[in-house]
Amino acid sequence: MRIRYWLLIGLLGSIWGCSFLFNAILIRELSPLWVSTLRVSVGAVICWLAILATGRQVPRDLATYAQLLVLGLINYAIPFALFPFAEQTVASGLVGVINAMTPMTTVLVSQLWPGGEKATWNKWLGVVVGFAGAIVLSLPALGAGASGQVLGMLAAFAATIFYAITLNYARRFKAVDPFAVAASSLTGAALASAPVALAVAGLPVITRVETWSALFGIGVFSTGFAFLLLYWLLPRVGATNLSLNTYLAPIAAITLGVVLLGERFELVHLVGIVIIFLGLVCMDGRIFRRGIVAPPPAAGA
Repeated sequence: MRIRYWLLIGLLGSIWGCSFLFNAILIRELSPLWVSTLRVSVGAVICWLAILATGRQVPRDLATYAQLLVLGLINYAIPFALFPFAEQTVASGLVGVINAMTPMTTVLVSQLWPGGEKATWNKWLGVVVGFAGAIVLSLPALGAGASGQVLGMLAAFAATIFYAITLNYARRFKAVDPFAVAASSLTGAALASAPVALAVAGLPVITRVETWSALFGIGVFSTGFAFLLLYWLLPRVGATNLSLNTYLAPIAAITLGVVLLGERFELVHLVGIVIIFLGLVCMDGRIFRRGIVAPPPAAGA
């Protein structure tokens, strides 16, 4: 694979890792509902501009748009509100690590989804290892009786379940242009979440420059540009190579949280992070395919 593709994969992971920093800044002035609403609104504008600039085709039937509305809710509106909600009590870097558990929750959801992909032994191993890491990650909050932190971690974990549902649900849009999928579903998310945010949190008030900057960053780069880059890269590098951004996003989130937000991590947190990364390595399977670690013997061997 060309070096520029590797660099773009690294860029994609870093951009998504930055979203947790942006969330931490935005919730200083905005409710999680408005963070989600404004994020998807800006992202939708960027995607529609890309469609207009490239002359891509969009769906013409209402049934497809109804399905895209559902996609917008489960892939954008709800998770994008759950993550900033979690960051009200949990460090942004830890929320980024929990987000990296999406491949593991996807394995579980796919087993129950009609026609879903059935997991191999290494993916089940990754799930077990990853959930063990999540338990270790939550031990300080559980030991201190910090119910707010526990609730925040559960909210972040719930977001990964919505992402897992999305990965199975979105297979029905294979015939729709990917840019149109992103633009339409983001628009649906914005239209659905705005009334809820207004009813629950009232009108948003932004007075700080850093809030506007974070909104620009998360809407333009971590949403609009990131998803357009994702769909552009996918046919060129394949899903397996593209999935490597899963490793980079939490690293970026942790680094930015420590350097810019002054977040501190206990040793047990670091242990939990390492265990989750080992789970991702097991799920990826490359280490087994290359013979670095021998796979388990076949039945009856």
